[in-house]
Amino acid sequence: MSKILVIDDEEPLRRLLRSVLEEDGYEVREAADGRAGIASYRQEPADVVIADILMPDLNGLDMIVELMREFLDVKVIAITGVHGEPDLLDRAKLLGARHTLFKPFSPEQLLRVVRYELMH
Repeated sequence: MSKILVIDDEEPLRRLLRSVLEEDGYEVREAADGRAGIASYRQEPADVVIADILMPDLNGLDMIVELMREFLDVKVIAITGVHGEPDLLDRAKLLGARHTLFKPFSPEQLLRVVRYELMH
């Protein structure tokens, strides 16, 4: 069973993503911010990390940098609801995110990207 780590400061969104991913057969862990996400990944690496870009304490961009420094093979999908700054997702890709999604996205979009990453 593939393991997914969802890092987002919005608890209702984490619950929704967990539900969609578990329904598709994945084991899901959650973290409420970048620091907790990195700690969770260090404790038990996941096959895919889904991380929000704008979070308090340690934002998603800085978190991607820290994860990539320690774990070159980490697979990150960056998400954001900020449509006014399209360069956020571009920066996430430059820092190592493999895919990016604007919120709101459909369960099908999410699952398609997760499945792709698990196969590559």
